Amino acid sequence: MTSTTPASAPQHSPSRQRRRRIGRAWALAAAALVTAGVAVAVQSSAGAALTSAPGYQRDDLRRDTRAIEALGVTGVQARVTTTSGRELVATAGVAVAGTNRPVPSDGHFRIASTGKALMATVILQLVDEGQLSLDDTVDRRLPGVIDGNGNDGRKITVRRLLQNTSGLHDDLPGFDTPQEYLQHRYDTYTPEQIVARAMKHQPDFPPGTGWGYSNTGYVVLGMIVERAVGRPWREEVTRRILKPLGMNHTYLAGTTPTLRSPHADGYQVFAPGERTDVTEQIVPDLGGYVSTTADVNRFFRALLGGKLLTGARMAEMRDTVPVDERTEAFWPGGRYGLGLVSRPLSCGGRYWSHEGGEAGYITVNGATEDGSRAVTVSMSTSFNDLDRTLRQNKAAGDLVDRALCDAPGSGRAK
Repeated sequence: MTSTTPASAPQHSPSRQRRRRIGRAWALAAAALVTAGVAVAVQSSAGAALTSAPGYQRDDLRRDTRAIEALGVTGVQARVTTTSGRELVATAGVAVAGTNRPVPSDGHFRIASTGKALMATVILQLVDEGQLSLDDTVDRRLPGVIDGNGNDGRKITVRRLLQNTSGLHDDLPGFDTPQEYLQHRYDTYTPEQIVARAMKHQPDFPPGTGWGYSNTGYVVLGMIVERAVGRPWREEVTRRILKPLGMNHTYLAGTTPTLRSPHADGYQVFAPGERTDVTEQIVPDLGGYVSTTADVNRFFRALLGGKLLTGARMAEMRDTVPVDERTEAFWPGGRYGLGLVSRPLSCGGRYWSHEGGEAGYITVNGATEDGSRAVTVSMSTSFNDLDRTLRQNKAAGDLVDRALCDAPGSGRAK
């Protein structure tokens, strides 16, 4: 969340882009079946190898990134980190529309709601240290912050905020047209302003009785962390995760609207198909984190490999609930834990992730149960068109599924 308050918050409709951040539920890619008849090697949930066969290779990654580009995505970069630590990297498209400038293989991009997994990890570490409880209510930690229009902070717990079962409505600022982008791209908001926008609405459902993705809930979590430790939540993310893991290319942009070099420019395709460069903007809340494919893979491998949380807290993080019907249509078999998403693999078992979507940048990622293998795909184009969004994210989901299943290909990546 940015710290500068505008003179007056703009009163325009919240954009579909920011309403969808789950990185946005609508940007989640559906896993697809691997080519029939191809044997694969994958770890089951019990950790046992199933079968041995040729694996996913760099040529497969190049093919899959080009398939994404062919859908009208300006630039794609993807990285697979294998069990041995070997990295497969591929790019497709261009960094800047209308040029031949290649997409950097180590480029920075906005990870949007992938940052929620960082927040959830910090919260669970604080639980382990006795500074927070998952059963703490919002009203206990932030008296009077959640109140009005049927919203009741006495009935919303930290667990429900993490799990998106709080019922808090999202009313994030954003833009749906090029004109709105140009007018509002430098607007900034405090956490209190974001929460106040949500309080103008009734809850989407009574706390604990449904599931609905709520960016506002994670804004509240950041406020709870700051109240508990007496420091900005972003400092806790840096101290507890980024520095220990050596994630030196991950940072919170804050009120800086540009990205560090190298990076591919981000484009939003507004209706009726007008492509606009939206690279320069200030993104509120956790969505403002910028990272690289290498750093995102490093985080998920460490998290699922048991380097950031105790076994008990990791089990709570992986305790999932069904998502809502709308998300299920985009995300067959998907379930939501505490800031971590479970998805089925076509070769058996499941993988874990937290995708992110923001105007101009879509991130799809995943890691195996034990964190031994991880994949991150960054796409520098987002669409307002639902059908194009579905096709884009299905193609990225196909890549993640094949790479984590280690199939198909001509020789295993060691």
